[in-house]
Amino acid sequence: MNTVLYFSPSGAVYETRAYTEADINRLIQDQGLYSLSSTDRQFDFWFSPATQGCQRRVNRLATEVLLATTDFTAKSVPLLRGCVVVATHDSDGDLDGLSWQQLALLSEKAATLSKRDDRVLSRRIAGDERRRTREIAPAAAVPAGVTCARPQAGLNRRGSSHAPSLNR
Repeated sequence: MNTVLYFSPSGAVYETRAYTEADINRLIQDQGLYSLSSTDRQFDFWFSPATQGCQRRVNRLATEVLLATTDFTAKSVPLLRGCVVVATHDSDGDLDGLSWQQLALLSEKAATLSKRDDRVLSRRIAGDERRRTREIAPAAAVPAGVTCARPQAGLNRRGSSHAPSLNR
C-alpha cells in the first residue's frame, strides 16, 4: 500500500494512495507536475506551478511542512499553491508510500515552526494575496463595451427633457 498525504487548497489533509506519478497527477488535476525533496531526501513534495482559478491561493499547511523539512527559510521557501501531495521514493527513485514512522515525523516537524517563521510566512502570504487581488480587481473593473439599452432616435420636445421618446 502506497500511502501519501494530500494537502487540499482548503487546508484539509488526507491520507490516500498513489502507486505511480500518473496517480499523483490525477490527484493534483493539473499539467506540469513538479517535485521538491526534503533536506534528508526522505519526503517528496509534488505540486503544479500552473494552478487554475481558486487553486491559486497559497496552500499554507503544505508550505509550512516544506519549510519544516528543508533548509529553506521563511523568506525563501516557495509558496506552494493548490493541491500538494507528499510521498517518498524507494532506492531506485520510484514513488513509494509513507510509513507510519514517516507520517509521525512529518507531524512532529510541522509542529516545530517558530513564532518568527510563522510571522514571516504570514506576511509573505498576505502580501501575495494583496498582489493577487490587485491583479484581479482591474480586470473586473473594466466596463463592458456592450449595453442592453435601445438606441434613441430623438427627444420628445413637448414633454419632459428627461424622458426620451422614440420617433418612428
